[in-house]
Amino acid sequence: MSHLEIWIALIGMAVVTIVTRAFFLMAGERVTLPDRIQRALRYAPAAALAAIVVPDLMTWQGHFTLSPANYKLVAGIAAALFYLATRKMVGMIAVGMAVYTALRLLG
Repeated sequence: MSHLEIWIALIGMAVVTIVTRAFFLMAGERVTLPDRIQRALRYAPAAALAAIVVPDLMTWQGHFTLSPANYKLVAGIAAALFYLATRKMVGMIAVGMAVYTALRLLG
């Protein structure tokens, strides 16, 4: 790919990202979803995130591993417990990364 093609691709991806995310803000209150769909969507982000993160936490060095030797899983559990106790998202990320880094350095 040439430099021009790379820049066109980057700008195109930025435009698509901005438009798709801003669409709901631009629509404002003119577009409303039925209550049933709003209730269903309340839990959709958590389910989507879990579907992405959990499989990664359960693999270690390319193999499915459910043991304390899986540092990603241990760090994920520590982060989840911290979040359940405090409900602080940034703290959860910090705890997860701190536990993962400590296990990798000490292990």
